[in-house]
Parts: sequence; structure tokens; C-alpha cells
Amino acid sequence: MATTLVLIQLAIVLAMIFTGARVGGIGLGIYGMIGVLILVFGFGMHPGKVPIDVMLIIVSVITATAALQAAGGLDYLVTLAARFLRKHPEQITYYGPLTTWLFCLLAGTAHTCYSLLPIISEIARKNKIRPERPITVATISASLGITGSPMSAATAAIISADILGGKGIELKDVLLICIPSSFIAILVASFVQNRVGKELEQDPEYQRRLKAGLLEEESRGYEGTEVRGDENTEESREGNLAPSSSRTPASSNEKYARRAVLAFLLGVVLVVLFGSIPSLRPSFNVDGELTRLTMPETIEIIMMSIAALILIVGKADVKKAVSGNIFGAGMNAMVSIFGIAWMGDTFFNGNLEFFRSHIADIVTQYPFLFSVALFIMSIMLFSQAATVRTLYPLGIGLGINPLALTAMFPAVNGYFFFPNYPTEVAAINFDTTGTTRIGKYVVNHSFQLSGFITTIVSIAVGYLIITFLY
Repeated sequence: MATTLVLIQLAIVLAMIFTGARVGGIGLGIYGMIGVLILVFGFGMHPGKVPIDVMLIIVSVITATAALQAAGGLDYLVTLAARFLRKHPEQITYYGPLTTWLFCLLAGTAHTCYSLLPIISEIARKNKIRPERPITVATISASLGITGSPMSAATAAIISADILGGKGIELKDVLLICIPSSFIAILVASFVQNRVGKELEQDPEYQRRLKAGLLEEESRGYEGTEVRGDENTEESREGNLAPSSSRTPASSNEKYARRAVLAFLLGVVLVVLFGSIPSLRPSFNVDGELTRLTMPETIEIIMMSIAALILIVGKADVKKAVSGNIFGAGMNAMVSIFGIAWMGDTFFNGNLEFFRSHIADIVTQYPFLFSVALFIMSIMLFSQAATVRTLYPLGIGLGINPLALTAMFPAVNGYFFFPNYPTEVAAINFDTTGTTRIGKYVVNHSFQLSGFITTIVSIAVGYLIITFLY
């Protein structure tokens, strides 16, 4: 009877996830909340923990990033990246992905890659390199940067007190494990991808487009002009659009854009510093007990203050910051996490004893099975942070080693499996040669190889790091 009840509840949870993902935007959060309502009022389950800290960190970081966008800081960074990539065209398959990864590490969102993808495609094409090679790894690398970025909602979720933060895992541990493992994984994927497919001049689709006159116009780069794709195809399931008219043109006052970038980087440095050296955070005497400022509180205070600093030194328009695509994507993510994570926490914690008695031994003996669960859940949720908030409490409850859970962090990037995430759709459209494509069976698309290589290698390297350094 107990098993039947749990299966019914699980079916309801999955139905809400599928429905929310299908609706898109804030649909995940709305239908997740319907799931909470059914579990609490229908089955009498105790509500789980609301991910308040994660939601507030999203607000603070996204506010700072949106201010940076409004000040022209993102455009300025893209311009610098474009200059660097054009100086090393023969290494575009390596440098392109590393650039999108670095952008995501700094900004905490994969959507920063939109302006870089057409540049990468253009450079590859002009140098007779198959664009599929660098652009697929670059797209995956942008998402991989989230699992290691001190600015991302997913990292904020994993170090929160009720997840790994309460098990002794700090920001420095996540950075030490995930950044090197991601870097190595990207290099491996780039090496393999550089040998995949026919050379550009021999690709039949490229030849067809040449003969049809579809490639007469060169793709525009990002040298003071904006690269745009089809806004309909780039529309995000989170209600986000690729950088468009909401952004400040790169030709705006470069002095203020540079100041905004420096202010944002100051915030990143401070977050990493306070996260790596907890003793630097202030302590307070609360009811006779010495309590140190938590890392989520630290991030919230610093990044909201940095947002104010960016507005001042970057002369940014507050209205433009709020209307930009970065702010909209962040708010959509917050609503999604609110509903989905609360539903997941309610279900898994409410049935924790059931899972302990039925699967704890298996998962403890074969921890990689939990990474498979993370991967599958991320495909459904389209969000690393929501996946962390939904499944990681279960992993902790099952007694999986916190360090092993940290090494598994990249497994939450599985949403590349179906080629309908906005960064993948945008990449396909930016490759005018047609080498980046969706296969006949949909799942046999250009991003699968890079996605699986980066996921598997980063987790494996993460395990090596925790084995030899901890």
C-alpha cells in the first residue's frame, strides 16, 4: 500500500514537471506549486523547505548582471572576446568553447553565449573549419560553466545550508573540484570534436547551400555591431530572448562600460574571497552563540551593493536593466525554482524513509546511479538550480558522500539531450553552413557527443580530485 501511494505521488510530481516544461517560462513554477497543493492538501504531506536563499541569490546576482548589461559591460566583454578569437582563428575549436565557459563562470548564466556563437561560427567558416566543431562544444561549455560559477543559482543552491553547505562543503570546495574538471572536460571534448565530421569543403549540405546561393552574404561579426538571429527561434523556454535591442550597443561610451565591468569583477572577486576564506566573514553573538555570516547572505549583500555601484560608475539606466533579457530570464528562473524545488522537497522528504529502505544501499554502493538520476531530472526541468534543489536533498538523505555529490554536480547539465534548449536552437541557426544540425531521429543531433563527453569527463575528473586532494 505504501509503495502504491508513493508511486501515485511520484506520478503527480512528474506530471507537473512535464506540464510545466511544456508550457515553458514560469510554467515550471506554477505547475510545481500545483503539485505542492496536491501533496499537502490531498495527501496531507508536510510542506518541504522553501528555497528562499537560492531565490534571493538569484535576485541579487541577476540584478547586478542586468545592471552590467544596461551599462554596456556585456557588449564590451564580447568585443574583447571577439578580438581575441579573431587573432587565433586556427584554434577556434579550443578557444571558442573556453571563452563561452569563462563568460558563464563570471556571469553565472549560459545566455551570455548568444553574442559569441555567431562570432565563433563566422571565424570557423572563414578559415574553412567545420563550424559544427567549435560551436557545439562552445554551446555545451556555456552550460558547463554554471556548475562551478560563484555567480550561478545552481552553485548557490548546492552550498546552501540545507544542502551541501550543511555538510561542510563550502564555495571553495565547489570551485576547486568543478572548475578544473570542467576545464579538462572542455579540452577533451574540443580535441574529439575537432576530428568529427567531414571537412567543411566536403560537407554536402554546405555545398548545397553554396550552389543555391544561400551563403553569399558573410555572417556579421561583433565589432561594434550587434549580431542577431531569428528572435522566434532563439526564444527561451524561460521567457528569455537572445541579446537584442534591450542591450546597449557596443558603440556606447566605452569608458563607462569598462568601469561597469571592473565593478562587476570586483563583486566576483569578493564572493570568491569570502567563500574561500570563511574567517573573513563577520561573526555575531546570537543568543549567546557565535554565528558567522552565511555565504548566501554574503552573496546577497555583495551583489546587490555591486549592482548599485555599476549603476553609478557605469551610468546605467535602471529601466533598461529591468527590461533586458538577463533580468527577465533570472526572474523566470526564480519563479520556476520556487514551485518546482518546493514540490520536489515536499515529495522526497515526505517519503525519505521509503527511499532509504528501498534504494539507499544500492545508491550508496553505486553512487554514479545518483548522477544518472540528476542527468535525467535536468532533462525534464531545463534548470541546473531546480535540479539541485529537487534531488540533492534526497542524495543527502540517502547518505551519499557530500564530496561525491559535489563531483556529480556537472550531471545537472543534461538538458542538452533534446535539442530544444534556446542556446542549442540559436547555435543551429547561427551556423549558416548547416553543419550544426538536428538528426532524423531528433536525439541524434550535433550536441550529443560534446554533451556526454563534458559530463562524463568532468564527473570523472571531479572524482579524481576528491580522491587525491581530500
